[in-house]
Amino acid sequence: MAVDLLLGLQWGDEGKGKIVDVLTKNYDVIARFQGGPNAGHTLEFDGIKHVLHTIPSGIFHDSAINLVGNGVVIDPVIFRRELDNLSKFNIDYKSKMLISRKAHLILPTHRLLDAASEASKGKAKIGSTLKGIGPTYMDKTGRNGIRVGDLEMDNWKEKYRALANKHEAMIDFYKADIQYNLAEMETEFFAAIKVLKELTFIDSEEYLFRAQAEGKSILAEGAQGSLLDIDFGTYPYVTSSNTTAAGACTGLGVAPSKIKEVFGIFKAYTTRVGSGPFPTELFDSYGETMGRVGNEFGATTGRPRRCGWLDLVALKYAVRVNGVTQLMMMKGDVLSGFDKLKVCTAYEYKGERISHLPYNIEAENVKPIYTEMKGWDEDLTKLRDPSEFPAALNDYIDFLEKELEVPIKIVSVGPDRTQTIHR
Repeated sequence: MAVDLLLGLQWGDEGKGKIVDVLTKNYDVIARFQGGPNAGHTLEFDGIKHVLHTIPSGIFHDSAINLVGNGVVIDPVIFRRELDNLSKFNIDYKSKMLISRKAHLILPTHRLLDAASEASKGKAKIGSTLKGIGPTYMDKTGRNGIRVGDLEMDNWKEKYRALANKHEAMIDFYKADIQYNLAEMETEFFAAIKVLKELTFIDSEEYLFRAQAEGKSILAEGAQGSLLDIDFGTYPYVTSSNTTAAGACTGLGVAPSKIKEVFGIFKAYTTRVGSGPFPTELFDSYGETMGRVGNEFGATTGRPRRCGWLDLVALKYAVRVNGVTQLMMMKGDVLSGFDKLKVCTAYEYKGERISHLPYNIEAENVKPIYTEMKGWDEDLTKLRDPSEFPAALNDYIDFLEKELEVPIKIVSVGPDRTQTIHR
């Protein structure tokens, strides 16, 4: 049985959680394959907004098993809070959620290291969420990390102490002015570990092998966005994992030949949280309106998102790197009322017109070249069928499909489950 894959094509915050929630009814297993609690997937239904950070977005459906894969890094403290929030809604997560033994744990000292490193950079900071993600992946690649499976071993606390001591020495090295009480943080951490150990730990790759052999349908859920990929994103202003399609193979143990559909999620415009280049960023009333109407604040950090016109150069790059087979356009409703729309179709790069994403897209090197289109005034939030779309919206979609050479199968016109239109 093939595995379908869903991921973001921009700088994150595209609306992946909502689409996973909408699609879950078609799958037996929803498997998160990378990232950590620096991700925030927002789902809204029955008048309630839910924000998930580590738990897969299929958790609100009884039909699916939710798997946290080996490529994910887990902060037990944040994970426990997520579980507590689920308990309010009588979600039987113990029977519906599995954790890979190979997933790495975020320690309290990872978060402190993150803060010390960022503080030491001054104006050159990368805009970290300060969740300890980077230091955890550093320990993973440095072969020092602690994994979920270690919690089943008798000596795991000795391993923890040795690593935490090493981290404290590194924090001192940064000479950053951060105040902390590690003993207090550890009390919360060890209490959360007890809760985590109540869940089912599995050899996740073997579980997925068997699920495929049994003909079960699997959806791999990505976090962040393709332009934040550690290899293919706008380095160094990126996350610490592979957010692109390849990350599903290493983050779950799924063979490349087993991936079938690749669902690419993008906003009808572009946003970015934190530092880093952003060629189409707007500093005028259009950008202000996008942020206000789109409620563009980070689901994890609460930071305001930078807003700009849709960048087709970057989007086409992400489509190609991921091998996207179907596109899903989010937040089309936010653009209602704009007298005009602009789409970046090329860059002026060092005096030359190019249509690919170059090595460096800092403002001094890149100037966006736009195609201007007519906007629409109609309120899209009440629409439920593509036959109701205004002509200007259809023109916008047709233009994007032609440029990207991939069909747009879903258009979202609001945050609720019901505001999801299939084409």
